[in-house]
Amino acid sequence: MPRSPKRQADPRCTRVGLVLRRWSIDEIPQLWCVFTGSMSLVGPRPRLEAELADSPEEYRRLEARPGISGLWQTSGRADLTFEDADLLDVEYVDNWSLIGDLVILARTVRTVLGRRGAY
Repeated sequence: MPRSPKRQADPRCTRVGLVLRRWSIDEIPQLWCVFTGSMSLVGPRPRLEAELADSPEEYRRLEARPGISGLWQTSGRADLTFEDADLLDVEYVDNWSLIGDLVILARTVRTVLGRRGAY
């Protein structure tokens, strides 16, 4: 069974941690990375090179600056498997546009406020 980026009943999370995750408050410290230029608001999620499959397609996600939000975060978040999330990240890199980023930002607000796929 393919693994999901986050588990719904993660035993490592405290009650406070679950609230932070559900409302995506745990992402706020990453704004510092946006201000320093190492991340953007929208882009593929940062991953360790060791987590990537040994295929050129997977490495294409490294062509874009990593982002706090992205296509997979607004397309199912933790309800997606790692494989589906990776495919959406590659799709984002292949089809990047400013309008696309604005749409993803708007969908991010709706997704966070609706707490869809957040746990």
